[in-house]
Amino acid sequence: MAKKMLMAGYTVAGLVGGGTPLWAQETAAQASRTIPAVWWVAPVGSLVALGFALLFYFWMKKQNPGEPEMVKIAGYVKKGAMAYLKQQYKVVAIVFVIISILLSIMAFWLKAQSVWVPFAFLTGGFFSGLCGYLGMLSATEASSRTAFAAKDSLNKGLKVAFRSGAVMGLIVVGFGLIDICLWFLLLYKGVPALHQIYPNFIFFQPMDLKEITVVMLCFGMGASTQALFARVGGGIFTKAADVGADLVGKVEAGIPEDDPRNPAVIADNVGDNVGDVAGMGADLYESYCGSILASAALGAATALSLKTDPLPWVILPMIIAGIGNFLSIIGIYAVSTKEKATQKDLMASLFRGINLSSLLIVIFSAFAVFYILKDVTSLGNPVFMGVSSGAIGIWLAIVVGLVVGIVIGKSTEYYTSSDYKPTQLVAEQTQTGPATTIISGMALGMLSTIIPVISIGIGMLLSYGLSGGFTDPIRGLYGIGLASVGMLSTLGITLATDAYGPIADNAGGNAQMTNQPPFVRERTDALDSLGNTTAATGKGFAIGSAALTALALLAAYIEEIRMGLERAHVTVIQIGSGAVDIAGASLDNFMEFYKITLMNPKVLVGAFIGSMLAFAFAAMSMKAVGRAAGRMVQEVRRQFKEIKGLLEGKAEADYTTCVSIATKGAQSEMILPASMALIAPVAVGLLLDVPGVMGMLVGGLSTGFVLAVMMANSGGAWDNAKKYIESGQYGGKGSFNHKAAVVGDTVGDPFKDTAGPSLNILIKLMSMVAVVFAGLTVKYAPQISQWLGMS
Repeated sequence: MAKKMLMAGYTVAGLVGGGTPLWAQETAAQASRTIPAVWWVAPVGSLVALGFALLFYFWMKKQNPGEPEMVKIAGYVKKGAMAYLKQQYKVVAIVFVIISILLSIMAFWLKAQSVWVPFAFLTGGFFSGLCGYLGMLSATEASSRTAFAAKDSLNKGLKVAFRSGAVMGLIVVGFGLIDICLWFLLLYKGVPALHQIYPNFIFFQPMDLKEITVVMLCFGMGASTQALFARVGGGIFTKAADVGADLVGKVEAGIPEDDPRNPAVIADNVGDNVGDVAGMGADLYESYCGSILASAALGAATALSLKTDPLPWVILPMIIAGIGNFLSIIGIYAVSTKEKATQKDLMASLFRGINLSSLLIVIFSAFAVFYILKDVTSLGNPVFMGVSSGAIGIWLAIVVGLVVGIVIGKSTEYYTSSDYKPTQLVAEQTQTGPATTIISGMALGMLSTIIPVISIGIGMLLSYGLSGGFTDPIRGLYGIGLASVGMLSTLGITLATDAYGPIADNAGGNAQMTNQPPFVRERTDALDSLGNTTAATGKGFAIGSAALTALALLAAYIEEIRMGLERAHVTVIQIGSGAVDIAGASLDNFMEFYKITLMNPKVLVGAFIGSMLAFAFAAMSMKAVGRAAGRMVQEVRRQFKEIKGLLEGKAEADYTTCVSIATKGAQSEMILPASMALIAPVAVGLLLDVPGVMGMLVGGLSTGFVLAVMMANSGGAWDNAKKYIESGQYGGKGSFNHKAAVVGDTVGDPFKDTAGPSLNILIKLMSMVAVVFAGLTVKYAPQISQWLGMS
């Protein structure tokens, strides 16, 4: 049966009881659109984060860069990393230009999108790229300083590496939040003010908060697109170099890791930075921005449903993020350790900072929620000590997000740290060869999905119910969005623990290549092994927040469908025998209108496509690593064969060629999987309409989340099993067991650093693309369905 759309002859811009557009009511009620003073916590928090990032950067620069040879090696890595990033940004710039042209056609010609969307898209990508550049600049400067500091003490090495990693963490939250705040100021206050001066100019037409938040959400697509290229490209680069260096250097030639005789060793160190610093930074930047923007959009929809002032609901996620920035800085200063620290001691020192920040955000977020929503959440709910139970429920949703993040982090630590039984059992399996090592690691990864999946499920139900979702679904989805904001509210310190890892890894390489005393390498190895676990924990946070944010984005997608119908001058939809105004239609109304049920084959086909995309994307990125690594292996073998005296240490390897091979491989191989993620939501939307898109997003979310956890944890366990053997267990370095562990680690490299972490970006990018192109789906999918006989 064809959908029946009744054209009422007028365009609705968001009705609240009457026929006056919401923006006009807002303007009439408050001509200046006053923003509460408490909102300024958000932009001030972002600026403070950027200020401390600068402070930590200059503190790091003041540390001793080490001996001349250490500085020389660090210079090779920095040069290679910056050359790669420059080449990657050239490719990404071309993609951004093409997408911007398409978005401009949609906005200015087809009238299927706001005129601000192309510009929001560009700024999202620009700030994400800027974060990657600045974070990598800090990381490459820090490696030799960390190695030299480790000569002095383990604690000093930890502080240099961690505070250098904090530069990346604070840059991401600082630039992410300030960009959101600037867009909010421009659209909420700047545009109405300029409308008074230039009333007919297309860019200065006032929008209600619902449309403002949906436009801002499109900024997230730019961040997600940049993140996908950074993650996939960086992952291919780093793992091609790592696999090539390990297979030929360790397994075939029997030389130590990071030995200067290995031609791929500099490319390997470069890869740690482009993959785990620039790539992870871009990944969590888009997670952070996506959670705030999705929650803000759902806040506007919630207020519309409750017929209350939307502003407090919209600004609450920004304020929570701003508070988190202050508290992350406090946590960073709490990190230190003692000499002779075990892996557990080092982990405890990092978690001391994270747990302190998390505890403080629980306390301060309560004050923020109770103050901001004090007048708008009673709505018939009981009041306890002057606070509405509705506000308490929303605060508890934030706490739920924090707790789920900590549970996922602890679960990841348990399954990937060599201090615990699962990874030790993987190391034990090396006694019977590489095959059983790989089987054991795969099984561990599959089992490790249980706790994250149950945690996310419980977290979704709790945050949904506590926010009132079982009474009003849109409020529950707002609560889920705030749970993701809570999980990432202390991202400044969480990302610092992640970016610290590749710095410690590079420091170990620097110590090895410059022939430092054995105790220096022992200390950097301790820091590096900890970095493997913190990196896996960071991936767990990214994947967990992706699941929560993606669900919030599903609801935001419906809000954009509402906006698309309004732009098409559809004001009424027919549901059964009754007509419902678009502006007042509930989430359930749209579900019923579009027949989004499990009995609709479009939904099921979409779900299958979404699940398939997760596997196809992972396969493409892993095959890309395999091809690039194959070229790297051939080059390293060639140099060992043709450069006389190289293996004896009498000649210098050609590092530049290996860096060039990894760069070219990453640039050419990242295009296809990234393009698939961008094209699929648009194609599914045009062919299968809104039901197909919803099915695809649900299938991609459920399958992609579980697959990402499995791959990240398998890879982390294989890596730390190798490190466990290198510490002297099961024969130590050079033994049969060690070679089996290296093979397992080689398989795990693209699992944990390419395919796995890229999947959480895929989940959110597909959602973002669906939101941005919703207007196109609304306008043309019904016509295509009629042509294909699927109406």
